[in-house]
Amino acid sequence: MKIAYGVMGYGRGHAMRSMAVLPSLMARHEVTVFAGGDAYDVLAPLFPTVRIPIIGYVYQANGSHSVPKTISRNLAPMADLFFGGHGSEVVEREIKARGIELVISDSEAWTHRAAKKLKLPRISFDHVGIIAYCKPHFPPDLWLMGMRDGFGYRRLMGIPERILIASFYPAEGAYPGVKVIGPMLRDEVLRTKPSDGDFLLAYFNKGEHQYRPNIDHALRQLDCPVVVYGTPYRGKVENLDFRAPSNEWFVHDLAACRAVMSTAGNQTIGEAIHFGKPILALPEEAFEQRLNAWMIERMGVGMRGDRLNLTPSDVDRFMGNHAFYKSNMSAHAGDGRAEAIATLLQYIDELAVDTKFGSKTRRKRGAAIPAA
Repeated sequence: MKIAYGVMGYGRGHAMRSMAVLPSLMARHEVTVFAGGDAYDVLAPLFPTVRIPIIGYVYQANGSHSVPKTISRNLAPMADLFFGGHGSEVVEREIKARGIELVISDSEAWTHRAAKKLKLPRISFDHVGIIAYCKPHFPPDLWLMGMRDGFGYRRLMGIPERILIASFYPAEGAYPGVKVIGPMLRDEVLRTKPSDGDFLLAYFNKGEHQYRPNIDHALRQLDCPVVVYGTPYRGKVENLDFRAPSNEWFVHDLAACRAVMSTAGNQTIGEAIHFGKPILALPEEAFEQRLNAWMIERMGVGMRGDRLNLTPSDVDRFMGNHAFYKSNMSAHAGDGRAEAIATLLQYIDELAVDTKFGSKTRRKRGAAIPAA
Protein backbone atom coordinates (compact mmCIF):
# COMPACT_ATOMS: atom_id res chain seq x y z
CA MET A 1 0.00 0.00 0.00
CA LYS A 2 1.21 3.53 -0.73
CA ILE A 3 1.36 5.51 2.52
CA ALA A 4 2.12 9.11 3.46
CA TYR A 5 3.65 9.43 6.92
CA GLY A 6 3.31 12.99 8.25
CA VAL A 7 5.65 14.08 11.06
CA MET A 8 5.33 17.27 13.10
CA GLY A 9 8.52 19.27 12.57
CA TYR A 10 8.80 21.18 15.84
CA GLY A 11 11.54 19.56 17.95
CA ARG A 12 13.10 16.14 17.38
CA GLY A 13 10.83 13.91 19.49
CA HIS A 14 8.27 13.29 16.76
CA ALA A 15 11.05 12.28 14.37
CA MET A 16 12.60 9.93 16.96
CA ARG A 17 9.26 8.18 17.49
CA SER A 18 8.77 7.86 13.72
CA MET A 19 12.23 6.37 13.27
CA ALA A 20 11.26 3.54 15.62
CA VAL A 21 8.51 2.29 13.29
CA LEU A 22 9.33 3.50 9.77
CA PRO A 23 11.77 0.70 8.80
CA SER A 24 9.21 -1.99 9.65
CA LEU A 25 6.44 -0.18 7.81
CA MET A 26 8.66 0.34 4.76
CA ALA A 27 9.47 -3.37 4.66
CA ARG A 28 5.79 -4.03 3.92
CA HIS A 29 4.55 -0.86 2.25
CA GLU A 30 5.70 2.03 0.07
CA VAL A 31 6.05 4.93 2.50
CA THR A 32 6.81 8.60 1.81
CA VAL A 33 7.56 10.85 4.78
CA PHE A 34 6.12 14.38 4.87
CA ALA A 35 7.94 16.62 7.36
CA GLY A 36 9.34 20.07 7.93
CA GLY A 37 11.59 21.82 10.44
CA ASP A 38 13.68 19.68 12.79
CA ALA A 39 11.92 16.48 11.72
CA TYR A 40 12.88 17.04 8.07
CA ASP A 41 16.55 17.50 9.05
CA VAL A 42 16.52 14.21 10.99
CA LEU A 43 14.48 12.07 8.60
CA ALA A 44 15.39 13.30 5.10
CA PRO A 45 18.87 11.68 5.07
CA LEU A 46 17.32 8.32 5.95
CA PHE A 47 13.93 8.12 4.22
CA PRO A 48 12.23 9.54 1.11
CA THR A 49 10.92 12.81 2.52
CA VAL A 50 8.86 15.73 1.21
CA ARG A 51 9.43 19.08 2.92
CA ILE A 52 6.23 20.72 4.18
CA PRO A 53 5.34 23.75 6.36
CA ILE A 54 5.30 23.67 10.15
CA ILE A 55 3.70 25.52 13.04
CA GLY A 56 5.95 26.43 15.96
CA TYR A 57 6.56 28.71 18.90
CA VAL A 58 8.36 32.06 18.91
CA TYR A 59 10.44 32.86 21.98
CA GLN A 60 11.00 35.98 24.03
CA ALA A 61 14.43 37.12 25.16
CA ASN A 62 13.98 35.38 28.53
CA GLY A 63 13.34 32.02 26.84
CA SER A 64 9.56 31.90 27.38
CA HIS A 65 7.01 31.64 24.60
CA SER A 66 5.88 34.94 23.10
CA VAL A 67 2.13 34.61 22.60
CA PRO A 68 1.75 37.68 20.32
CA LYS A 69 4.74 36.74 18.17
CA THR A 70 3.71 33.08 18.01
CA ILE A 71 0.23 34.06 16.85
CA SER A 72 1.65 36.52 14.33
CA ARG A 73 4.20 34.02 12.96
CA ASN A 74 1.59 31.29 12.59
CA LEU A 75 -1.21 33.34 11.04
CA ALA A 76 -0.07 32.55 7.51
CA PRO A 77 0.42 28.78 7.99
CA MET A 78 -2.87 28.50 9.89
CA ALA A 79 -4.66 30.32 7.07
CA ASP A 80 -2.94 27.93 4.66
CA LEU A 81 -4.29 24.98 6.68
CA PHE A 82 -7.87 26.14 7.13
CA PHE A 83 -8.48 27.98 3.87
CA GLY A 84 -6.02 26.44 1.44
CA GLY A 85 -2.72 27.89 0.30
CA HIS A 86 0.61 26.98 -1.23
CA GLY A 87 1.56 24.51 1.50
CA SER A 88 -1.76 22.70 1.32
CA GLU A 89 -1.54 22.60 -2.46
CA VAL A 90 1.97 21.09 -2.34
CA VAL A 91 0.89 18.36 0.09
CA GLU A 92 -2.23 17.51 -1.90
CA ARG A 93 -0.29 17.51 -5.17
CA GLU A 94 2.41 15.20 -3.80
CA ILE A 95 -0.18 12.84 -2.31
CA LYS A 96 -2.00 12.60 -5.64
CA ALA A 97 1.17 12.29 -7.71
CA ARG A 98 2.49 9.46 -5.54
CA GLY A 99 -0.82 7.60 -5.56
CA ILE A 100 -1.07 7.73 -1.77
CA GLU A 101 -3.83 5.46 -0.44
CA LEU A 102 -3.56 6.05 3.32
CA VAL A 103 -2.09 8.66 5.68
CA ILE A 104 -0.41 8.13 9.06
CA SER A 105 0.18 11.33 10.99
CA ASP A 106 2.33 12.08 14.02
CA SER A 107 0.71 15.38 15.11
CA GLU A 108 1.13 16.70 11.55
CA ALA A 109 -1.81 18.84 10.42
CA TRP A 110 -1.18 19.29 6.67
CA THR A 111 -1.27 15.56 5.87
CA HIS A 112 -4.24 15.06 8.21
CA ARG A 113 -6.31 17.72 6.49
CA ALA A 114 -5.23 16.77 2.96
CA ALA A 115 -6.24 13.16 3.61
CA LYS A 116 -9.63 14.27 4.90
CA LYS A 117 -10.19 16.46 1.84
CA LEU A 118 -9.12 13.68 -0.53
CA LYS A 119 -11.21 11.12 1.39
CA LEU A 120 -8.23 8.95 2.28
CA PRO A 121 -8.25 6.84 5.46
CA ARG A 122 -6.17 8.23 8.33
CA ILE A 123 -4.28 6.81 11.28
CA SER A 124 -3.24 9.15 14.10
CA PHE A 125 -0.06 7.94 15.83
CA ASP A 126 1.41 10.36 18.34
CA HIS A 127 1.43 11.33 22.01
CA VAL A 128 -0.62 14.54 21.91
CA GLY A 129 -3.72 12.44 21.23
CA ILE A 130 -3.64 11.52 24.91
CA ILE A 131 -5.03 15.01 25.54
CA ALA A 132 -7.69 14.95 22.84
CA TYR A 133 -8.87 11.34 22.66
CA CYS A 134 -8.44 10.02 26.23
CA LYS A 135 -10.44 10.66 29.37
CA PRO A 136 -9.18 13.87 31.02
CA HIS A 137 -6.50 13.14 33.62
CA PHE A 138 -5.32 16.68 34.27
CA PRO A 139 -4.36 18.24 37.62
CA PRO A 140 -6.73 20.98 38.85
CA ASP A 141 -4.40 23.86 37.98
CA LEU A 142 -4.08 22.60 34.38
CA TRP A 143 -7.66 21.40 33.85
CA LEU A 144 -8.99 24.31 31.80
CA MET A 145 -5.84 24.51 29.69
CA GLY A 146 -6.05 20.79 29.01
CA MET A 147 -9.70 20.92 27.96
CA ARG A 148 -8.93 23.88 25.70
CA ASP A 149 -5.98 22.16 24.03
CA GLY A 150 -7.89 18.90 23.58
CA PHE A 151 -10.70 20.78 21.87
CA GLY A 152 -8.23 22.69 19.68
CA TYR A 153 -6.40 19.52 18.67
CA ARG A 154 -9.62 17.83 17.59
CA ARG A 155 -10.61 20.90 15.59
CA LEU A 156 -7.22 21.01 13.87
CA MET A 157 -6.74 17.31 13.17
CA GLY A 158 -10.31 16.05 13.01
CA ILE A 159 -11.21 12.50 13.97
CA PRO A 160 -9.15 9.88 12.11
CA GLU A 161 -10.33 6.34 11.43
CA ARG A 162 -7.77 4.84 13.82
CA ILE A 163 -6.04 6.40 16.84
CA LEU A 164 -2.86 4.99 18.38
CA ILE A 165 -1.13 6.81 21.24
CA ALA A 166 2.42 6.15 22.46
CA SER A 167 2.98 7.39 26.00
CA PHE A 168 5.36 6.94 28.93
CA TYR A 169 2.33 6.84 31.23
CA PRO A 170 -1.00 5.00 30.86
CA ALA A 171 -4.34 6.63 30.08
CA GLU A 172 -7.84 5.44 29.24
CA GLY A 173 -9.34 6.09 25.85
CA ALA A 174 -12.48 8.20 25.96
CA TYR A 175 -13.99 6.68 22.85
CA PRO A 176 -14.05 3.33 20.99
CA GLY A 177 -11.04 2.61 18.83
CA VAL A 178 -8.45 4.55 20.90
CA LYS A 179 -5.43 2.47 21.89
CA VAL A 180 -2.66 3.60 24.27
CA ILE A 181 0.69 1.80 24.30
CA GLY A 182 4.13 2.36 25.82
CA PRO A 183 6.90 4.65 24.52
CA MET A 184 8.80 4.04 21.30
CA LEU A 185 12.34 2.81 21.91
CA ARG A 186 14.67 3.12 18.95
CA ASP A 187 17.23 0.49 17.93
CA GLU A 188 20.01 2.68 19.32
CA VAL A 189 18.28 2.69 22.70
CA LEU A 190 17.54 -1.03 22.80
CA ARG A 191 21.09 -2.07 21.95
CA THR A 192 22.71 0.26 24.51
CA LYS A 193 23.26 -1.04 28.04
CA PRO A 194 22.84 1.45 30.90
CA SER A 195 25.62 2.22 33.35
CA ASP A 196 25.89 4.47 36.39
CA GLY A 197 28.02 7.49 35.55
CA ASP A 198 28.75 10.51 37.71
CA PHE A 199 27.51 13.21 35.33
CA LEU A 200 24.21 15.00 34.77
CA LEU A 201 22.85 15.00 31.21
CA ALA A 202 21.08 18.25 30.23
CA TYR A 203 18.98 18.40 27.05
CA PHE A 204 16.98 21.27 25.57
CA ASN A 205 14.86 20.86 22.45
CA LYS A 206 15.32 24.55 21.57
CA GLY A 207 18.44 25.38 23.53
CA GLU A 208 19.26 28.55 21.64
CA HIS A 209 16.22 30.05 23.41
CA GLN A 210 15.87 27.87 26.52
CA TYR A 211 19.42 27.74 27.85
CA ARG A 212 19.27 30.92 29.92
CA PRO A 213 21.81 32.46 32.35
CA ASN A 214 19.94 31.13 35.41
CA ILE A 215 20.24 27.56 34.09
CA ASP A 216 23.90 28.04 33.21
CA HIS A 217 24.53 29.40 36.73
CA ALA A 218 22.70 26.50 38.39
CA LEU A 219 24.67 23.90 36.43
CA ARG A 220 28.04 25.52 37.13
CA GLN A 221 27.36 25.29 40.86
CA LEU A 222 27.10 21.50 40.77
CA ASP A 223 29.96 19.40 42.07
CA CYS A 224 29.64 16.97 39.15
CA PRO A 225 30.24 17.14 35.39
CA VAL A 226 27.34 18.16 33.15
CA VAL A 227 26.98 17.10 29.50
CA VAL A 228 24.75 19.54 27.60
CA TYR A 229 22.88 18.88 24.32
CA GLY A 230 20.64 21.15 22.28
CA THR A 231 22.43 24.50 22.60
CA PRO A 232 24.53 26.34 19.99
CA TYR A 233 27.61 26.12 22.26
CA ARG A 234 30.45 23.62 21.88
CA GLY A 235 33.37 22.54 24.01
CA LYS A 236 34.23 22.33 27.71
CA VAL A 237 33.85 25.24 30.13
CA GLU A 238 34.47 24.51 33.83
CA ASN A 239 32.28 21.46 34.65
CA LEU A 240 30.12 21.85 31.51
CA ASP A 241 30.64 19.92 28.28
CA PHE A 242 28.57 21.33 25.39
CA ARG A 243 28.09 18.75 22.64
CA ALA A 244 26.84 18.84 19.06
CA PRO A 245 23.63 17.01 18.06
CA SER A 246 24.19 13.28 17.59
CA ASN A 247 21.57 10.56 17.95
CA GLU A 248 24.17 7.89 18.70
CA TRP A 249 26.19 9.87 21.24
CA PHE A 250 23.10 11.28 22.91
CA VAL A 251 21.77 7.76 23.51
CA HIS A 252 25.21 6.69 24.79
CA ASP A 253 25.30 9.60 27.25
CA LEU A 254 21.68 9.08 28.29
CA ALA A 255 22.45 5.46 29.14
CA ALA A 256 25.62 6.38 31.06
CA CYS A 257 24.55 9.47 33.02
CA ARG A 258 23.46 9.66 36.67
CA ALA A 259 20.32 11.69 35.97
CA VAL A 260 18.68 13.86 33.30
CA MET A 261 17.60 17.49 33.23
CA SER A 262 15.46 18.15 30.18
CA THR A 263 12.49 19.83 28.62
CA ALA A 264 9.50 17.55 29.13
CA GLY A 265 9.05 15.80 25.79
CA ASN A 266 7.38 12.38 25.84
CA GLN A 267 10.11 10.65 23.81
CA THR A 268 13.04 11.74 25.97
CA ILE A 269 11.16 10.89 29.16
CA GLY A 270 10.28 7.40 27.91
CA GLU A 271 13.91 6.70 27.00
CA ALA A 272 15.19 8.07 30.33
CA ILE A 273 12.80 5.82 32.27
CA HIS A 274 13.93 2.84 30.15
CA PHE A 275 17.52 3.46 31.25
CA GLY A 276 16.48 4.10 34.87
CA LYS A 277 17.56 7.75 34.89
CA PRO A 278 15.68 10.20 37.17
CA ILE A 279 14.35 13.26 35.36
CA LEU A 280 14.32 16.91 36.33
CA ALA A 281 11.68 18.15 33.89
CA LEU A 282 11.77 21.80 32.81
CA PRO A 283 8.62 21.99 30.67
CA GLU A 284 7.91 24.54 28.01
CA GLU A 285 4.72 26.56 28.45
CA ALA A 286 2.84 24.13 26.19
CA PHE A 287 0.19 22.12 28.03
CA GLU A 288 1.45 18.70 26.90
CA GLN A 289 4.88 19.31 28.41
CA ARG A 290 3.42 20.72 31.63
CA LEU A 291 1.24 17.63 31.95
CA ASN A 292 4.24 15.36 31.26
CA ALA A 293 6.21 17.07 34.04
CA TRP A 294 3.31 16.66 36.45
CA MET A 295 3.06 12.96 35.59
CA ILE A 296 6.78 12.51 36.27
CA GLU A 297 6.27 13.72 39.83
CA ARG A 298 3.11 11.67 40.27
CA MET A 299 4.95 8.51 39.17
CA GLY A 300 7.85 9.27 41.51
CA VAL A 301 10.52 9.11 38.80
CA GLY A 302 11.57 12.74 38.91
CA MET A 303 10.75 16.32 39.71
CA ARG A 304 9.23 19.36 38.02
CA GLY A 305 11.30 22.52 37.75
CA ASP A 306 10.63 26.07 36.60
CA ARG A 307 12.83 26.62 33.56
CA LEU A 308 12.64 30.40 33.81
CA ASN A 309 13.43 30.53 37.53
CA LEU A 310 15.58 27.46 38.14
CA THR A 311 18.05 27.85 41.02
CA PRO A 312 21.05 25.79 42.20
CA SER A 313 19.01 24.64 45.22
CA ASP A 314 16.36 23.19 42.87
CA VAL A 315 18.96 21.03 41.17
CA ASP A 316 20.50 20.05 44.51
CA ARG A 317 17.09 18.99 45.83
CA PHE A 318 16.52 16.89 42.72
CA MET A 319 19.92 15.21 42.93
CA GLY A 320 19.43 14.62 46.66
CA ASN A 321 16.33 12.51 45.96
CA HIS A 322 18.09 10.39 43.36
CA ALA A 323 17.73 7.12 45.27
CA PHE A 324 13.96 7.59 45.72
CA TYR A 325 13.39 8.36 42.04
CA LYS A 326 15.61 5.45 41.01
CA SER A 327 13.62 3.02 43.17
CA ASN A 328 10.42 3.77 41.23
CA MET A 329 11.82 3.36 37.73
CA SER A 330 11.28 -0.36 37.13
CA ALA A 331 7.54 -0.08 37.79
CA HIS A 332 7.13 2.37 34.90
CA ALA A 333 9.65 1.20 32.29
CA GLY A 334 8.25 -0.20 29.08
CA ASP A 335 8.65 -0.47 25.34
CA GLY A 336 5.63 -0.17 23.07
CA ARG A 337 7.45 -0.40 19.74
CA ALA A 338 6.61 -4.02 18.87
CA GLU A 339 2.97 -3.44 19.77
CA ALA A 340 2.96 -0.18 17.81
CA ILE A 341 4.30 -1.84 14.67
CA ALA A 342 1.87 -4.75 14.93
CA THR A 343 -1.05 -2.40 15.56
CA LEU A 344 -0.14 -0.07 12.70
CA LEU A 345 0.17 -2.99 10.28
CA GLN A 346 -3.18 -4.32 11.49
CA TYR A 347 -4.81 -0.91 11.04
CA ILE A 348 -3.34 -0.56 7.54
CA ASP A 349 -4.70 -3.97 6.54
CA GLU A 350 -8.13 -3.16 7.98
CA LEU A 351 -8.34 0.19 6.24
CA ALA A 352 -7.10 -1.30 2.96
CA VAL A 353 -10.00 -3.78 3.06
CA ASP A 354 -12.47 -1.09 4.08
CA THR A 355 -11.29 1.16 1.25
CA LYS A 356 -11.47 -1.66 -1.28
CA PHE A 357 -15.05 -2.49 -0.43
CA GLY A 358 -16.10 1.12 0.14
CA SER A 359 -17.28 0.66 3.71
CA LYS A 360 -17.75 3.69 5.93
CA THR A 361 -14.94 2.92 8.33
CA ARG A 362 -15.06 6.27 10.01
CA ARG A 363 -18.68 5.85 10.99
CA LYS A 364 -18.17 2.24 11.99
CA ARG A 365 -15.12 2.91 14.16
CA GLY A 366 -15.53 6.51 15.22
CA ALA A 367 -19.24 7.23 15.44
CA ALA A 368 -19.02 7.87 19.16
CA ILE A 369 -16.21 10.41 18.78
CA PRO A 370 -17.45 14.00 18.59
CA ALA A 371 -15.77 16.34 16.15
CA ALA A 372 -14.93 18.74 18.98
